[in-house]
Amino acid sequence: MSYISPLVPHSGESRRLVILGSTGSIGVSTLKVLAEHPGKFDVLALAGARNARLLAEQATRLRPPFLAVLNDETADELRALLPGGYTPAILVGPQAYVDLATMPEADIILAAQVGAAGLPPALAAARAGKTIALANKEALVLAGHLFRTVCHETGAVILPVDSEHNALFQGMCGHNPRDIRRLVLTASGGPFRGKSLDELRSVTREQALAHPNWSMGAKISIDSATLMNKGLEVIEAYHLFGLPLESIDVVVHPQSVVHSLVEYEDRSMLAHMGPTTMMIPIAYALGWPDRLALSLEPLDLVKAGHLTFEAPALNIFPCLGYAYDALKAGPSHPVVLNAANEVAVELFLDGRIGFLDIPAIIRQALDAHRGADVQSLEAILHLDRETRAAVRSRLPA
Repeated sequence: MSYISPLVPHSGESRRLVILGSTGSIGVSTLKVLAEHPGKFDVLALAGARNARLLAEQATRLRPPFLAVLNDETADELRALLPGGYTPAILVGPQAYVDLATMPEADIILAAQVGAAGLPPALAAARAGKTIALANKEALVLAGHLFRTVCHETGAVILPVDSEHNALFQGMCGHNPRDIRRLVLTASGGPFRGKSLDELRSVTREQALAHPNWSMGAKISIDSATLMNKGLEVIEAYHLFGLPLESIDVVVHPQSVVHSLVEYEDRSMLAHMGPTTMMIPIAYALGWPDRLALSLEPLDLVKAGHLTFEAPALNIFPCLGYAYDALKAGPSHPVVLNAANEVAVELFLDGRIGFLDIPAIIRQALDAHRGADVQSLEAILHLDRETRAAVRSRLPA
């Protein structure tokens, strides 16, 4: 059973919003959505990691009473960039994100940090019974089992912001969950669809970052190129929607017009289609149960032309299969999968390993793992740190 549930509609009052990761691609798109609906949302806090300049621009425009960054140097830079007369409280460090995620006055927490760093604040928001617009898939990959328990206990609500999971959510609305037979996540195939292993041996950082359809951050772009992004999304869908793993499939859809599909017991399928912009799933999550209008170019089906679908090439892009393997092996294995992947992607972006070393490093980490107790946040974070250290220790000098 899914722990997604509808919000009670607000009585015309603005929704009070905390944005964790406001300077990333999701955060920037979120502010575009808010700009189209003045007065509907009241931004209480923005958290922007180390990008002081962009955070200062956002804060100057929105004037939230709270800001957060990850270190004192960024905080000092931020203070110097803010205009006179505007003196928000500036919180510093990872705990600052947790503090913002649990603000009593906040209605919605938009969790848009990248990677495992987004887990503690997202879980803290769930423990505080918040409505969480979740754009951080790693939180559920690492601790989906904990989120299920916590949300059940506190009444917290998770609304998916990932485009594929938001599409599935929209395809399920108004239907009996017992009638759902299968969920189908679509993948663009990334920049290397159709390439051979020999061709992938020499790909560059710039080639891997050049996604054909979506504009995304560096880490998620590399995950898309390896298909690990889709593997993480399978694990996320498993925890979000409560279907058996064998009922969650992936198909490659190069045009990225169909964002996901829900198949029902009568073999009919509902597909969510739309332009390739994150503004749509963000707006749907923030506005739920209402649908917010957006001034986007409509999808032109004639111009879109043919829509094609194909099976993922797991022999070329094994990371997707590794995600299925990890979920089947037990709750600690996705923690290892994610940690090894984050380190491998970082090493690739730094030019220290090749593209095909990414899946090799992940496979090695999974093979070395013998299982662990991950029934607490502390245990998950310990295994995450342990895995990262082990991956780095196996690298040649």
